[in-house]
Amino acid sequence: MPELWAGVDVGKEHHHCVVINARGERLLSRRVLNDETALLELIADVLAISTDALWAVDLNHGGAALLIGLLINHDQPMTYLTGLAVHRASGSYRGEGKTDAKDAFVIADQARMRTDLGQLRPGDEIAVDVRTLTTRRADVVADRTRQINRLHAQLLEIFPALERALELTNQGPVVLLTGFQTPDAIRRAGAKRIEAWLVKRKVRNAAALAQAAVDAAGAQHTSLPGEKLAATMVARLAKGVMALDEEIRELDTLIEARFRQHRHAEVILSLPGLGIQLGADIIAATGGDLTAFGSADRLAGFAGLAPAPRDSGRVSGNLRRPRRFNRTLLRAFYLSALASLRGCPASHAYYWRKRHEGKNHKQALLSLARRRVNVLWAMIRDGARYQATPVTAAA
Repeated sequence: MPELWAGVDVGKEHHHCVVINARGERLLSRRVLNDETALLELIADVLAISTDALWAVDLNHGGAALLIGLLINHDQPMTYLTGLAVHRASGSYRGEGKTDAKDAFVIADQARMRTDLGQLRPGDEIAVDVRTLTTRRADVVADRTRQINRLHAQLLEIFPALERALELTNQGPVVLLTGFQTPDAIRRAGAKRIEAWLVKRKVRNAAALAQAAVDAAGAQHTSLPGEKLAATMVARLAKGVMALDEEIRELDTLIEARFRQHRHAEVILSLPGLGIQLGADIIAATGGDLTAFGSADRLAGFAGLAPAPRDSGRVSGNLRRPRRFNRTLLRAFYLSALASLRGCPASHAYYWRKRHEGKNHKQALLSLARRRVNVLWAMIRDGARYQATPVTAAA
């Protein structure tokens, strides 16, 4: 059991640290700048009181990254409380005021009293890199979706027929809009010239795309107000979508290269339904070590695949999805379960067994995803790749 508990209320520019002993008495309370020199001075002052200290934080990324890195370098144990847990716990302490000092004291006192808090373990170097890349890719994909929606809205104002004819999530129509945006321009160019222009830019099904554009231009012969400037905006938005597509391809290459360097990469990829992207999401969400969770049940709970009971009085057996779980990890296991139905006989048989038990499609997929958590956790624990076993049909 530690002698001291140091609670840190993390902020962007400043942190507040409160150190208490086993009786809950404050030994130190200080507001420190989120700077290496100030944080090193704080760590030295805490260790001067006692070298047996447990640090507790309410944020495990972002503004807390420098503090966590310095504590790791000093071999200091850390634990983590969510901001929601700190907020709820503060309601049981005296006074209604809210200050950084009070929050830091609550964090330290909760770490002192609670024995169910797990130790904060930072991910390995590869897992941190993969998390950075996958986070950036998710941001770029979201930006691409927003850009396409803006492109739809802008094109709809000047050329509704072309907006209906084109599927802007594909690359070919976006390339077309970088050169042709108005009905007059498309009619003047003609199908053959547009097809040649698309072929030069290596667009698939150039003939069909060019003919669809000419057909759309034939349905509109009216020039709308502001068409010239709007056409310029359409071309600019289309070029923005192409730039985002290029960045996504570059990120995919970086993610694959870094993910394959991880020690568990080949084991993860051997499980049917898991590819580079979903495997990278699992590594990023778990810090690269699934066995650190202790059991497959705890991993399933972290992924939101273990139902939480909600019983009261005479009501029993009422289960619901937990409110706190990792959305990225749930998405990875859910999509991998869906993908495994095509190429994995064991997953296919398990899915239909759950359907015959009366579960709907979504419930059966969640059951399959939960089962695959056990399989993946055991594979990584044993360092063994997935081996398919013959599926025998029940009589």
